[in-house]
Amino acid sequence: MTSQRPADLQAIGVSKHYGAFAAVAKLSFSVARGSFFSILGPSGCGKTTLLRMVAGFKSPDQGDIVIGGKSMHGVLPNKRPVNMVFQHLALFPMMSVGENIGYGLARRGVAASEIKRRVGEMLERVSLPGAQNKRIDQLSGGQKQRVAIARSLVLEPTLLLLDEPLGALDLKLREHMKIELKQLQASFGTTFVYITHDQSEALVMSDQVAVMHQGRFEQVGTPQQLYYQPQTPFVAGFVGANNCVQGRATAVHRQTITLLTPGGMELRALAMGPVRVGDTVQAFVRPEVAGISRQAQTFTDQGHSAYGGKVESILFDGANSAVLLREDKTQLEFRIALPQTGQFHALAVGEQVHFGFDPQRAVCFATSDPPASHGH
Repeated sequence: MTSQRPADLQAIGVSKHYGAFAAVAKLSFSVARGSFFSILGPSGCGKTTLLRMVAGFKSPDQGDIVIGGKSMHGVLPNKRPVNMVFQHLALFPMMSVGENIGYGLARRGVAASEIKRRVGEMLERVSLPGAQNKRIDQLSGGQKQRVAIARSLVLEPTLLLLDEPLGALDLKLREHMKIELKQLQASFGTTFVYITHDQSEALVMSDQVAVMHQGRFEQVGTPQQLYYQPQTPFVAGFVGANNCVQGRATAVHRQTITLLTPGGMELRALAMGPVRVGDTVQAFVRPEVAGISRQAQTFTDQGHSAYGGKVESILFDGANSAVLLREDKTQLEFRIALPQTGQFHALAVGEQVHFGFDPQRAVCFATSDPPASHGH
């Protein structure tokens, strides 16, 4: 990482095996103090195992975890400067909001008057002033979330670990809590390590995101780097919606690759890493970099290739509306974002249109797999 801030968390060659299966494989990374670091990956990629090793609930088979500059080797979970927020918030239903937040302080033997002061201060900071005497069942889902975070942050941990904490919330509340969590983290300055399979959560909230796959980090970078400069086909396919086209490289000009699919569709894209003529390649074209038009000339005038396609379905979602097209030659399906101009509001299923994109905004990787002959 380029940041000059000291690391609050370092993993040094950490592995965890279950029999022959490596849940986490020789992983090394560091998280800068005061940053929001997310680990993004599909189910079963090892992210929860990794988080549990940081928390001390599991021990690595090899390697070391360093928190706040100290090795955690042999340090029990309750002795680590770490707190954890789970999807099931585990608030105590028999205790008031104030008692829930002050619970950890009381266990540490902090004086009652000091607990009262710190709980009051904490409730102000999470926008629940005066809620000390409320019962947990009187709170909304978002308020419970804030109480769980306040209960952790009042203990002033070096790291706050969050394991899919928004998973149980409905969509609207989740959208709201993403913004709220980002603002809470910024105002407290505590280092957050957040795990999720939801790319939107990771992209919206984080300073740095690690994309995890099969026990390893495929790429670590800012949300913008992962989105615009994916380093591997997995990252390109996992982060953001993407149209994937497979074929062979027929020409290489500087960094621009010409790819020919088995069905005879030719397209150009920017090489990410070395690609040679004859290589099996995968190109990724994001729905928002492609445009549609009723005339092929729209794209050829810009020096881009134009493709014909038939409208298969229209995915109306307000500002995120898209259209699914079936490309004429290959029958490949392409998802293309609809512009916000309203000019395609009358687009109908079965209509014949043209689409195209700037090759500099599509990315291409050499792969070891033979090109797929259909679908994406």
